[in-house]
Amino acid sequence: MKKYIRYVLYFIAALLCAGAVGIYGLTMPPAAETEGSEQLFTIKRGTSVRTVAADLQTAGLVRSGYAAYFYFRLLRLPLKAGTYKLSSAMSLQSVAAYLQEGKHELIKVTLPEGLTLSKTAAILAERQVIELSAFLGAAQNPELLKKYGIPSGSAEGFLFPDTYFFSYNETPERIVTALLDNFFTKTAAIPHFPTDPAERYNTVILASIVEREYRVPEEAVKIAGVFSNRLEIGMGLQSCATVEYILTEVQHKPHPDRLLNKDLEIDHPYNTYKWRGLPPGPISNPGITALYAACNPEKSSYLYFRLEDSGAGTHVFTRSLAEHARAGALIVKRAAGH
Repeated sequence: MKKYIRYVLYFIAALLCAGAVGIYGLTMPPAAETEGSEQLFTIKRGTSVRTVAADLQTAGLVRSGYAAYFYFRLLRLPLKAGTYKLSSAMSLQSVAAYLQEGKHELIKVTLPEGLTLSKTAAILAERQVIELSAFLGAAQNPELLKKYGIPSGSAEGFLFPDTYFFSYNETPERIVTALLDNFFTKTAAIPHFPTDPAERYNTVILASIVEREYRVPEEAVKIAGVFSNRLEIGMGLQSCATVEYILTEVQHKPHPDRLLNKDLEIDHPYNTYKWRGLPPGPISNPGITALYAACNPEKSSYLYFRLEDSGAGTHVFTRSLAEHARAGALIVKRAAGH
């Protein structure tokens, strides 16, 4: 008897789906929306079937919320939470299939190497993944930072550059966690990557500077070697990238075309022209090339480097200030010759 009743219910539901029951054309798309305009439709966790059906009608995605509700109930369709891209021209059967299978929409976001925390937040906000302030708050969450062994006030430097696919309505903590998990997964394969939190943090700081200085990947280990040599002899890193960080991230000025002498005199802990050693924290989120270079700097006696070819992005490396000056004069002479 129960089996018979079930068949009857399925038969009734099938009639409704196929439009065989012509009352109000329940399973047909809304009459004014047959062109098939697409829109996003969200089901939050814990939302009842009745509410989902009513919201579908309000959004103009089904003709009758009652019909949708009875259809979902009769076929016992599990509606999965998420955000879906639905068309107003879709039949009730098609809408139900999407909601049942959980084919929710994802937002593709590419985070390039060398972004700061604020610029990372801006991209995620622009792509409508998360509000800027919410992301910044999660990236500065003390409990989350402690969980990942980051001895800092923010996750800057550990937000791994990559292409991500996020669901709509993600929580800020889940987004930051995804970036941090990716960081530790990718860096696990780097030779000599530190496991001690303090040593690891210093490595990330160095990598963040290398990231902003190198242009040709093959030169990253050379530049890391120069900075390592400077640190070893107590010489200032003298990285223009750290001064640019002060101007753009601390003073909130536009990125300068070039640094002026007065910029190099800014009294700030991140100014590696005034202070020896590493700055207090990372100045960017480095990619795998810079992280590898910071862990495996090239052994050399170089203490200086300068851009040799702006088009190719190559540098000339020298051992002394005199060699550095001569290299600069030669580069200027070549440029004048062109």
